[in-house]
Amino acid sequence: MPTIKEQKEINLFKAKLQEQQEILQACQKKHKIKSCMLCKEVIGCATRKSYVNSVYQSMNKGQSGGFEF
Repeated sequence: MPTIKEQKEINLFKAKLQEQQEILQACQKKHKIKSCMLCKEVIGCATRKSYVNSVYQSMNKGQSGGFEF
């Protein structure tokens, strides 16, 4: 069972992930695409990079290294 501090950290990562997901989806809607892979700007896209980083941080809860699927 996570401690209160750990639970707050988990909620923070979830909130950041949700925020980045909404930003990414707004970008996709603006470009009228359903996937970043269909966008000509996918390579080097700051929006996508921020989203991917947020997913990684959410999955490993801010710990570096030792991440496994």
